[in-house]
Amino acid sequence: MIWLISIGAFALGTIIGLLIAGRLDVSPSKVKDLEEQVRKLKETNSEYRDSVSDHFGMTAELVQHLTESYRDVYQHIASGAQDLCSGEVASKLLPAESDAVFETTHTPEEASPLAPPRDYAAKQSPDQIGALSEDFGLDKSAPVNDEVVQSQS
Repeated sequence: MIWLISIGAFALGTIIGLLIAGRLDVSPSKVKDLEEQVRKLKETNSEYRDSVSDHFGMTAELVQHLTESYRDVYQHIASGAQDLCSGEVASKLLPAESDAVFETTHTPEEASPLAPPRDYAAKQSPDQIGALSEDFGLDKSAPVNDEVVQSQS
């Protein structure tokens, strides 16, 4: 009886194994197809990266041309303002220097009196304990009883 069950289980396992192997279809042609697919995807990715690089290179050139054109228009308006307006009005409207708009004479700190928020509280004196100190908010005058601490935990 045990031999019959063993032979039946072996036959059933063999049939199930053959069915699974048939469904997987691990043939060399399928492997080659998949390798070809991977190669094409890598090639497509490389072409895409090249086109993105070219796009941003062209964008940089166009922005540079745009900046130069803006500078030319600005200089034209500044010279026209100096020729057509009184000297005081022209100097208030547009400075005549070539790169006056593009140069900053003040630092960003001077331009804005507002300070960005800080992630800490400023100390009133150098001797003051900061909020991140291990001793902050602890009263050192009262001794801690070890028995009370152990019973609470």
